[in-house]
Amino acid sequence: MDLHSTYPGIEDLKRRARRRLPRFVWDYVDSGTGAETALKRNRAALDRIGFLPAILKGPLEFDTRTRFLGRDHPLPFGMAPIGMCGLVWPGAEALMARAAAQAGIPYVLSTVASQSPEDMAPHIGADAWFQLYPPKNPEIRADLLSRARSAGFGTLVLTVDVPVASRRERQTRSGLTHPPRLTPRLLAQIAARPAWAWAWGMARHGKPRMRTLDKYIDGTANLPPTAHIGYLLRTSPGMDYVKWLRDHWQGPFIIKGVLRPEDAERLKQAGIDALWVSNHGGRQFDGAPASIDMLPAIRAATDLPLIFDSGVSGGLDILRARALGADLVMLGRAFLYGVAALGARGPTHVIDILRQDMLANMGQLGAATLKDLPDVNANIDAAMQHVP
Repeated sequence: MDLHSTYPGIEDLKRRARRRLPRFVWDYVDSGTGAETALKRNRAALDRIGFLPAILKGPLEFDTRTRFLGRDHPLPFGMAPIGMCGLVWPGAEALMARAAAQAGIPYVLSTVASQSPEDMAPHIGADAWFQLYPPKNPEIRADLLSRARSAGFGTLVLTVDVPVASRRERQTRSGLTHPPRLTPRLLAQIAARPAWAWAWGMARHGKPRMRTLDKYIDGTANLPPTAHIGYLLRTSPGMDYVKWLRDHWQGPFIIKGVLRPEDAERLKQAGIDALWVSNHGGRQFDGAPASIDMLPAIRAATDLPLIFDSGVSGGLDILRARALGADLVMLGRAFLYGVAALGARGPTHVIDILRQDMLANMGQLGAATLKDLPDVNANIDAAMQHVP
């Protein structure tokens, strides 16, 4: 089957994923926090960004290569860290990591993934990163760094925009808890999605859980329904914490969750190698601005490499972020939609969708390379004044 004829866009995969996943899993993947206005704000802000198309540029030979932190990548995007991917599909992290390695793009494993760094070692490529939710205990902290490094993860990403658990209201309404408990309500949702139930019935992975943390936690605790066991280990980090990690991690070190331009200089002074502009995909603070709206100001405030995420759903969004100053763009939900819709074929198909969408839009813009992208919204308002 030609996947592009049936699933030509991320939205097609999203629709199929929704039909295949139980409601509690779908709401985990697709929801934001609170009333989900930040989630909607991300999309609306990206849609406001336009380019003037170019004509008479002649045939173009496209080059989408990008260089980031001393490494060359054939494409300017990668896979963002996502907690508990195994809830969406058995072995989801391994499927995504293998596709990323084959494509030569970065893959980021979350501290709260359903597979541990050791589990992932056979599947990752040279561009494997480990995302850290900050443990309070320095011994656990040091051990996590050692485990990630030994498993082959060469870049560390510290997420700093989760000082407390967010209120995922849609998740709560669906009945999902951490760890998932098979209540009659959830069992009814599972029965309505036989493809997902069959996949898990055939799997040998056991009930999805945060395997990286098994070593440090014995038993369960009384936590809010959308919080998880990882919150027992976390602290809200300060600059001393950042400096400790910089001293103890020998390799590229990235801070994820930056939205204020004034934070850029102090992070650079602390030895951070790159900043990740993100509002956590609208999943953490419903009052946050759209990440894309903050990207130009952060770009103007620093010469550090910048990563961008939040709301990206196609190749045109990747070009929008690049034109506004991002060096690398990360996607999370899109790859989960792919896995949920198509299983093992999903992540590679998502990569191909994004690649083809980028090339089609670069052709419209007369941009043979990413450096050739025009200024966003340049002269569009003035041009529209002449439209009758």
